[in-house]
Amino acid sequence: MTAYLISDVGPVAPEDDAAWKAYLAMAPATIEKYGGRYLARGGAIDVIEGDWSPYAIVIAEFPDRDAVARWYASPEYAEGLAIRAKSGLHRRMICVEGATNSNPDNLLGLRA
Repeated sequence: MTAYLISDVGPVAPEDDAAWKAYLAMAPATIEKYGGRYLARGGAIDVIEGDWSPYAIVIAEFPDRDAVARWYASPEYAEGLAIRAKSGLHRRMICVEGATNSNPDNLLGLRA
């Protein structure tokens, strides 16, 4: 089942600009190698409800949650993790499985 990787990224401090550019240069190929593709990457954000104030959002679609896990643990993406570890870049990342049930009485599988 399709899975979505959602990342709330940034901001990038000026001293981390070179590291961030290196990350942006290498990350897309790693995502593609594991079957992923970008759906949104840093576009305009409108907060509709709540107190969430993201700086930049990245959404990537993968074939399934296992593909996301393989990508994140891959030797190809290890370089990206190393770049992030050395920089002050703040990021929150989640993986969400796509919906399989269109029954509104069982929205998002919250009921048994």
